[in-house]
Amino acid sequence: MRAGAAILTIVAFASVPLWLRDPYLMNALITTGIFIIGAMSLNLLLGFTGQLSLGHIAFFGIGAYVSALTSLGFDVGLPFGIRIVHVPWPPIVGFVLSIVVAGLCGYLVGLLSFRVRGAYFVIVTISFAEVVRLVALNWIELTQGPLALTNIPPISIGLPAVGSLILRTKFQNYYLVLVVAVAAYVLIARLVHSHFGRSMRGLMENETLAVSVGIDVTKTLTLAAVISAAIAGAAGSLYAHYIRIIDPEVFTFINTVTMVIMVISGGKGSLAGPIVGGLIFGLMPVFLRPIVAPEAQWIAYGGVLIAILFVLPRGIVPSLAQRLAKRSSKTGVVEPVAFLEPSAKEHA
Repeated sequence: MRAGAAILTIVAFASVPLWLRDPYLMNALITTGIFIIGAMSLNLLLGFTGQLSLGHIAFFGIGAYVSALTSLGFDVGLPFGIRIVHVPWPPIVGFVLSIVVAGLCGYLVGLLSFRVRGAYFVIVTISFAEVVRLVALNWIELTQGPLALTNIPPISIGLPAVGSLILRTKFQNYYLVLVVAVAAYVLIARLVHSHFGRSMRGLMENETLAVSVGIDVTKTLTLAAVISAAIAGAAGSLYAHYIRIIDPEVFTFINTVTMVIMVISGGKGSLAGPIVGGLIFGLMPVFLRPIVAPEAQWIAYGGVLIAILFVLPRGIVPSLAQRLAKRSSKTGVVEPVAFLEPSAKEHA
């Protein structure tokens, strides 16, 4: 039942370019999909380990810059007369490197910051994001600073019978984002339902008890940070090669807040929560823009968020799944929404 519902959902998303002809809406769906991938990566930390990272956009931006610089090339000078010259590499290599470098940065941040908890961890992540933003802003020789990196080439994929397929169109980029989003979802789902996932949830629910049964806190949280950062780096790479221009504004705090809203409104700790929340809050500005003033858009944005959390305090997916589970227990019918979040037994 769960697998069938998941497959039908993927098929539904895959059919969108076949009937949606509005390029503006298609562009909105692509950018929303990229931020949903980022939200899914944040949910791995916030939803399954209970660690709130308000600097998560740093890994997104690092992935964007690493992928862009890899495909554009650079020539920078370092102290002691050292000069590094990098010739452009294929964008797909930049995509892979963005995952690796973002993951390594996640390891560094996790190793240093998971020795503290609560507000201290939040401050560390915010500080890291601000440091990365200042580097991107001031290292003009490498990043062009506020002038931005421009003419970033689109991702190309080598196919045996066709040759190199350059993903320029919105149609092609939509499917690229969909494939990466599905891969991220499957990876996170496998992790959550593994022994490692049970360790993460154990630390979130009762750290003292988890430590008493032999769970290594720092190792578990650091590995979760590495995977989360790597997925965010992949999303950043997709963003850079789709938008084809990147500047330090990508590190703005509002982008992190957007990911947090997607996770919280959809339901943290549920696999589909960031997807549902992302679709609502990613596409809402698109539909509000033609009918209300910019100030009213933010009021509506906040009003919808408050309404969701007031009516469905656990978020959309967990709250609806809980209500449908109660209904099915009375009727004896298994509801298909069960695939959207880990089972109650796993939470116990």
